[in-house]
Amino acid sequence: MALLRSLSAQRTAISLVYGRNSSKSSNSVAVAACRSFHQRGSGSTSIAGEGAASESTRGVNGARFLHSGDRPLQASTLVQPEVVSSETVKRSMKQESSQEKNPSPAGSPQRDPLDVSFNDPIAAFKSKTTGELIRAYLVYMICSSEKLVEHNMTLMKWSKNVLGQRLFTLLMKATFYGHFVAGEDQIKIIPTLERLRSFGVKPILDYSVEEDITQEEAEKREVESSVSSAGDKKEEGSMPQYHVDKSFADRRYKVSSARTYFYLNEATCERNMEIFIKCLEAVSDDDRKAPRAVATGATFGTGITAIKLTALGRPQLLLQLSEVIMRTRKYMEDMVGGQGNVLTHHKTIKDLEKYYATLGDNKDVKEFLNNVTSDKEGILHLFPWSGIVDEDSQLSDTFRVPDPQTGQMRRLISQIPPKEEEMFRNMIRRLNTIVKAAADLDVRIMVDAEQTYFQPAISRITLEMMRKYNKDKAIVFNTYQCYLRETFREVNTDLEQAKRQNFYFGAKLVRGAYMDQERDRAKSLGYPDPVNPTFEATTDMYHRTLSECLRRIKLMKDCDDDARKIGIMVASHNEDTVRFAIQQMKEIGISPEDKVICFGQLLGMCDYITFPLGQAGYSAYKYIPYGPVEEVLPYLSRRAQENKGVLKKIKKEKRLLLSEIRRRLMRGQLFYKPKGNYVPI
Repeated sequence: MALLRSLSAQRTAISLVYGRNSSKSSNSVAVAACRSFHQRGSGSTSIAGEGAASESTRGVNGARFLHSGDRPLQASTLVQPEVVSSETVKRSMKQESSQEKNPSPAGSPQRDPLDVSFNDPIAAFKSKTTGELIRAYLVYMICSSEKLVEHNMTLMKWSKNVLGQRLFTLLMKATFYGHFVAGEDQIKIIPTLERLRSFGVKPILDYSVEEDITQEEAEKREVESSVSSAGDKKEEGSMPQYHVDKSFADRRYKVSSARTYFYLNEATCERNMEIFIKCLEAVSDDDRKAPRAVATGATFGTGITAIKLTALGRPQLLLQLSEVIMRTRKYMEDMVGGQGNVLTHHKTIKDLEKYYATLGDNKDVKEFLNNVTSDKEGILHLFPWSGIVDEDSQLSDTFRVPDPQTGQMRRLISQIPPKEEEMFRNMIRRLNTIVKAAADLDVRIMVDAEQTYFQPAISRITLEMMRKYNKDKAIVFNTYQCYLRETFREVNTDLEQAKRQNFYFGAKLVRGAYMDQERDRAKSLGYPDPVNPTFEATTDMYHRTLSECLRRIKLMKDCDDDARKIGIMVASHNEDTVRFAIQQMKEIGISPEDKVICFGQLLGMCDYITFPLGQAGYSAYKYIPYGPVEEVLPYLSRRAQENKGVLKKIKKEKRLLLSEIRRRLMRGQLFYKPKGNYVPI
């Protein structure tokens, strides 16, 4: 009804915008392009999961700005008005008419000019039927109702009880499920993947089944799986953030835009591994593995699968490993001064020998130094991480350092029982199995970021998987959350490791999913808040980090090195950030054909960004969830919550949807059938 009222109330506006006298309309849009973000010096430049978080990171005064050089660039110059200009509409209709009269030659991929204002409803929705547009508009209307969204899970369960399973499934497929989820299994998602491909967009596949467990059950599982059977020993030098706290054991707390796995047993982790491998096969070109139709080359070998390490093993092990990494950094800082990762100190083995000189001829110290990872530029790691990811190291024996005063070896990790050592090796084996399958199938793996108390371990393991498998191309990608204060430094460090160890570096940049939870936990447990103070600081961090990656890519191109040694996904629903990336690419001479920068958004969100990018020849992805209706209800609940937190984006999407629905009604295209001739780059 709301849709019909909107159509009726705006008949006059329709005649002005689309009628014969539309040329007399003076309504036009001044679109400002992002200005260059200039980096100074060699190291001084800043998709899911950025919705509500990015909007709630504003400063106290609510001001928003992006940095251009050293001057603030007001975001108001980038935000589009709430009406589609007649010029935009006429330009879109002219392009469409031209395409109808002069279709691309057979076998020639279609390419459209890109409207960087992302204000073109035809480009945004030419891949959709009119029914799908109406469904999308109704879904966004519901997402605009705070009360409906707040109680969405209760309402869905109530509807299921009242309607029964069959009618409830039909209702969900006609609304939220149909809009945000591609299908129930690998076969039923094929039409969605094929249509995406025909409009220049590629898939990131995710089996989005989630357990719907109570808070009590979640807390019970997390506490049990985060504490060693030997007990949670807080030894001297231990860090509170890397120990479980029951108040935050339900990791879904204040998280609406990220999926959460709770450890049950090793058998569940094995099943998760098998599911991830099936996702790889679904987006592969390998005819022996891919299901019907996907094997015809629907994704042209460009598919991606997203995975989470907490799905593959016991969280206690990630906690302990993260604490080891941070204690190692502190050990180096105390000994040699400075801050940051071990390799940032640029110390050599000889430097360490000087620090230990007073200890005399100590056999343990010599053995420790023999295992330090270094190159001609200095020390990379104090520990042999390659052995750890090759499944053959004992954690308890590996993470020991000499006491500079006594020479005695002291543990940076509490003693791990043999059974838990085996669990760690199983987790690494599962990850190795997945990444090897990805390499064999020529599919990329994106390891999702998680909470900061897991992330040091996740990043370290992911970087070692890059070193092992990214020898000829970027197969493994790490994810970096730009709402964190240390993101720029961490990315720089990892880029440096990739350069020195000569492997391909892959990164997905997101704003982040756990901001509110991280802040509350830091305050409660008494450690420094890891989150940037404002929305502006997060935007600056994102842009600085992206600019540094682009600067290094340009240096490689200038030196005739392989620029694809750095691959970046701009996973953002923020159109200003997307514009910034496009402008930076143009300024430093990176073309879409270089295949070093790609863009990603969630299925059912920000189509007005993804599809124009794909149709203009940029590398564009949609994050594609799939799974049975009843088992993806938690995912659908989070999507509704996330959309509630980004009402400005919804407002624009609704406006563009309504504009395209009106245009089709006026032109008699109610039964429009999407047919694209685009080929993903």
